[in-house]
Amino acid sequence: MSGYSTIVVPQGISYVAAAIFSNVCLLTWQSYKAGFARKAARIPYPQLYAEKAEAQASKEAHRFNCAQRAHQNTLEQLPIVLISTILVGLKRPILAASLCGAWSFARVLYTIGYATGDPERRNTSGGALFYLAQLGLLFSAAYTTVEYLVAGL
Repeated sequence: MSGYSTIVVPQGISYVAAAIFSNVCLLTWQSYKAGFARKAARIPYPQLYAEKAEAQASKEAHRFNCAQRAHQNTLEQLPIVLISTILVGLKRPILAASLCGAWSFARVLYTIGYATGDPERRNTSGGALFYLAQLGLLFSAAYTTVEYLVAGL
């Protein structure tokens, strides 16, 4: 018997790949959205956000901060979502793809709401959905990991 293991890729893994790729599209769109808001607010690089005084004096600067924060928050959450999607996707690809796709779609709604300049609109525009999808991925990944451990994989 050889010391090599075989990795079996489940049917439906292409859905997982598509859902993960949706995050590439999401981040690209958010990046452009924040970039256009930066230009409108005239916030120079490398300044990450408009200063408090700038944001209070200019609606465009405040909107830039909101768009930038939506993008940054997505980047903060992304490792959790990607790792969970991959773990779940190896055993339950349709579930993983559905939850990751819902998360990406909800992040679009979240960003649209947040970028209005009213931070409260981030919660009414997809905030609850992306948290539900992320928690679904997190709990599914934990369950799947326990299954792998019990099976001795």
